Amino acid sequence: MLSDKALLAKAIEAQQRSYCPYSKFKVGAALLTTSGTVYFGTNVENASYGLALCAERTAIFTAVAAGERTFEKLAVVCACESGCLPCGACRQVMAEFAPNLNLILGTSDGGFRTTSLSVLLPQPFLPDHLA
Repeated sequence: MLSDKALLAKAIEAQQRSYCPYSKFKVGAALLTTSGTVYFGTNVENASYGLALCAERTAIFTAVAAGERTFEKLAVVCACESGCLPCGACRQVMAEFAPNLNLILGTSDGGFRTTSLSVLLPQPFLPDHLA
């Protein structure tokens, strides 16, 4: 299994591929699946702002498209001094697959803190709520 620092380094690598000509706010993500594969994500903006996609969801959707459904941990990095917090939409997408996902919230200079999705999203809307 990758260490938190190693996964964070992969997220920093992904951050450099960000397409953010409007906000200039580069975000990178690296998702470790239970199979041991790492999927990268970066934020991708669009001139029609509402069509932008966050780095976290890019990584998750890429993993799902590859057939992965179980996730171990996700590193997210941006230029924020306190570490990059996922938005509400990303938190809800994470909860679909891993309500207790371990998160590494990092900064571009390698600093980070760890938490879990269950702390950031204590009452997610889950598939069993549809019954």
